[in-house]
Formats: sequence, C-alpha cells, structure tokens
Amino acid sequence: MNVALQYLQLFLLIPFLHQASSNSIPIFNAIYSFGSSYEDTGNMAILAPTASGFRNVLNPPYGETFFNRPTGRASDGRLVIDRIAVLCGLPFIPPSMAQGQDFSKGANFAVFASTALDRNFFQQNNITNIFLTQNTSLSVQIEWFEKQKASICNTTCVEYFSKSLFAIGKFGDNDYLYMLSGGKTIEFINSTVPLVVEIIRSAAERLLKQGVLHLVVAGIRPNGCIPVVLTYFPSANSSDYDSLGCLKVYNNIGIYHNTLLSSAVKQLRLEFPLARISFSEYYKPIIDFVKNPTKYGFTSGTQLRACCGTGEPYNYNLLASCGQAGVPACPNPSTFINWDGIHLTDAAYDIIADGWFKGPYADPPILVL
Repeated sequence: MNVALQYLQLFLLIPFLHQASSNSIPIFNAIYSFGSSYEDTGNMAILAPTASGFRNVLNPPYGETFFNRPTGRASDGRLVIDRIAVLCGLPFIPPSMAQGQDFSKGANFAVFASTALDRNFFQQNNITNIFLTQNTSLSVQIEWFEKQKASICNTTCVEYFSKSLFAIGKFGDNDYLYMLSGGKTIEFINSTVPLVVEIIRSAAERLLKQGVLHLVVAGIRPNGCIPVVLTYFPSANSSDYDSLGCLKVYNNIGIYHNTLLSSAVKQLRLEFPLARISFSEYYKPIIDFVKNPTKYGFTSGTQLRACCGTGEPYNYNLLASCGQAGVPACPNPSTFINWDGIHLTDAAYDIIADGWFKGPYADPPILVL
C-alpha cells in the first residue's frame, strides 16, 4: 500500500478511534452494515478515491457539520448508521476496507453508488453510468463479510452474530436511477422491481442462515422528491407532480418496491421465527419532512432544494455540484432536508435514525429487536 493511501485511511478513520457512545452498556455485540452512499462511511474513499462522480465527496464542505472535515460520507455530517451505532452503545462502525482495524464491534461494507443487481445485469441491458465502474453490489458485499467473519469470531460466529445487529441499507434506488438515466422506460424499470427485491430478500436469508437474529432491512426513498431527479427528469405536464411538488411516477416505483420488500420481510419472519427482522423506512420520513418541514426543524420552501449546490429551481447542477470549487453551501444545513441534491443532511439522517431506533419509521423499532 502506498504512503498516500495509508495517510488517507488514517485521516478517514479518526472519527472511529475516539467516538464515545451514549449507552454505557451496548445493546448488541456489534453492527455489520451493507449499503450504498446513504450508508458508506469511507469504503469508496479507500477503494477508488479519484473515481468520477465520487471525488467531490472528499472535498469541503462535506463533513462540515459534525466532523469539521470530509470523511468519505456523502453528507455534511453523520449518516443513519452512525447514529444507530451511538444509540446502541457502540462506536462508529469503521469501513470494512480500512487496514489494521478491529472489527469485533462491527464493520461497514457499504460502498457509494452500489446496487442490488450485479454489474452484469447493467452490461447485458446496455445500461452505462459513471458509477458502474466498480462491482460492489449487495451480493459482493455479503461475500466480503463472509470472507472477513472468520477473522472476527472464528469458531464462535453463530453465538457472536446472534447478539449483533445486521443492517441491509436502501438497495434499489441506484438500480432504478441507473436504468432511468440509461434511457429505460418506466415499464422496464417496474418489471425489474421484483428481481431487485428478490436479491435483497435472498441476501437477508443468507445472513439469517448464518445465525443472524437481529436484522434491519431498509426500504428506498421517494425518488420523485429528490433534487437530482426533479432537475434531470422533469415533466411539462403539471398533473405529473403531486401536491408536494414531487414527481408521482418515480415515487410510485418506490411505493411498489417498498410494498414488495415489506411483504418479503414478513415472509422471512415466518421462515425464521427466532429472528427479529425490522423493515425500516426512508420513504415515509422524507415524505413527512416535505409535507411539514417546520415540524421537524426544516425551513419551509426549501424542502425540495439542496443545501449545497447551484442552479434553479432545486439548487442542483451536475456540472457545478457540491464539493466543486466555488459551489456554496447554505449557512445552516440543519434547516435543509437535502444536502447535495442526492443525499440528506446530518439533521435529516438524525431524525430518521431516531425513528428507526424508537419508531415510528421501523417495524419493529431496533430498540425492541
């Protein structure tokens, strides 16, 4: 490993070395997480720090709110998984690709821009995207975990993992957006939803068969309310927008996905009656924030705009986006839902994490898993 990469890893891991937890007695032994940019705490920064579409995340103002510097997280601060770790009495969970780390308290296998579907699917369907250069799909992340677990627990894995929390993040959003940007029709995208959900269900089953008893499975967000989608896939027909200003057709994909995934989770509960499996939401809290921003501390009129970015009406422009030179951020990110046009602010993630831990955005809440 070259010296520059070693220094980069050390810089990114500072938050994990001294993070104090809020609970003196941890609820779980450890947390093991899988996901994409809503969950990645530094893996992409190690795997491909100069990758097109990602390198901006390593520039200010990313990380300004909590860490006071970029950490590889696609936010101004912490992510949901960071807050969940603290609520469970554990330190922040280090990225699995970090060298020289003790993963006995958990590891985060999530990677920026990851998909549920393997890269072969996109190649076979002539779907290209700058984010599809790395094969970091859900099945790949599960394989990484299986290779690493022997070094964590050796012969005691079933017992150790039975007292640990596992979290499968919001897989599916990237799959559908890559199809959309690749020119696929809504009908094509909808036809793939059962396949995407089956991949997530299969990954959950794979973990449960290895002795996992506490599992979070996350649904996807309302993409029709996200600045990047509103900016690049607008409609000239006002009836295509709902009363909140969101594009209905893209939100409907999320509703369809989440309905199928929730049903799959219910079936897994029947197949693994000793396990406690939570279906946790991004869709419902984001809709709640957009409907009633001031109730959650956000400024009315900003709910569909990015805090950090340029361009009207959603403050998002791919060619002049957050992290690029001269692109400003709003003075107070805590008053915004969306950070950079794609990802959420520390404040929004904090409310969602609390809703996963205690309710109402998880069934059942993590606190009772």
